[in-house]
Amino acid sequence: MRIPQGYTESDCARPVQEPVKETVRSPFARDRARVLHSAALRRLAAKTQVQVAGVADFPRTRLTHTLEVAQIAKELGDALGCNADVVEVAGLAHDLGHPPFGHNGEEELNRLADHIGGFEGNAQTLRVISRLEAKVFTSKGESAGLNLTRASLDASCKYPWGRKPGNPKFGYYEDDAEVFHWLREGAQGERTCLEEQVMDWSDDVAYSVHDFEDAIHGSLVSIEDFDDPETVRGLCSIAHERYSPETSVDQLMEAFGRLRALDYWPSSFDGSMRSLAELKTFTSYLIGRFCVTAQIATQSEYGDGPLTRYSANLVVPDEVRDEVSVMKAVAVKWVMNRAGADAEYARQREIIAELVQALTKTDGSDIEVWLRPAYESATSDAQRFRVVIDQVASLTDVSIMAWHQKYCS
Repeated sequence: MRIPQGYTESDCARPVQEPVKETVRSPFARDRARVLHSAALRRLAAKTQVQVAGVADFPRTRLTHTLEVAQIAKELGDALGCNADVVEVAGLAHDLGHPPFGHNGEEELNRLADHIGGFEGNAQTLRVISRLEAKVFTSKGESAGLNLTRASLDASCKYPWGRKPGNPKFGYYEDDAEVFHWLREGAQGERTCLEEQVMDWSDDVAYSVHDFEDAIHGSLVSIEDFDDPETVRGLCSIAHERYSPETSVDQLMEAFGRLRALDYWPSSFDGSMRSLAELKTFTSYLIGRFCVTAQIATQSEYGDGPLTRYSANLVVPDEVRDEVSVMKAVAVKWVMNRAGADAEYARQREIIAELVQALTKTDGSDIEVWLRPAYESATSDAQRFRVVIDQVASLTDVSIMAWHQKYCS
């Protein structure tokens, strides 16, 4: 086995030992291929990012967002000395556990599954890659999912803790505690590895910039709206409440002012080829600004590297975090809080709840074949209900409508 520079044999270990097929690719390159070819990744093409998948052609889906996160993470991680395949795997895998209807669907499934340990997209991601994807089986005949290396699993683990009172974010269910504790061997408390931190920042950068682009292109907000001080203050108030409670609204307005003063801030948008190019130039330069600043700050703190695993933390200056927070608030103000959104979200929650109820009543007969053995081998109502949740979470925005019509009408 070829161990990449900066990593150890333990980093390259897999939960289930496999025969070596060839030695040309590194273990991490093999991980990348497994996630890239997974069914869970393909499903993201029809899952909501911010705007509902399939309504229009331009806005990101969960898949296109994922590919953009993976690309940004790969370049930033590589610049710091991380293994490019590990950070790309983390980027490709980070949203595999997201259910239909985005965060709205995640919240509804969490409500429905409260009595069995809840639902969380990142905990579901671990479940998908370590159990629900079909690739490798244990000696006991149980699925080991994609059987990724320890370094790749750890890099994909955004919240390395279990469910806690008052904290909606967590990284594993009790059913998956064994693989979670295995992947965290050698980790330092609840600290995440550098590769995960790179992926997490790349996620923030990608959706803050691209959701802005999608909102402008979809005419949900115009460039001219940002000329109004009261509009900007309202935007910064959302950023303060949702993303940066430690930063004052005035400081966030200063952050927006820095962005507004950039030479590449778009002058207008009318849908023409020239305005599309101007908007794309803005997003491209802004991604560079957010990533290069973090790269320089990290290398100033820890040296030129190579930096891997627990040898460093990603350093992002507060001013840059403030700028990203303001950009993230654009989607909240003009997309998530748009007129009619509340009724749409309520209907989505109804669809999920009704389908979960319908599937619970049929004793597993309507569960897909690939999940049915898990349902039939379950020894408690809680375990059976978790399989129902797995089934619904695996569906896309498109397929859940067909399932709902079939089983709930």
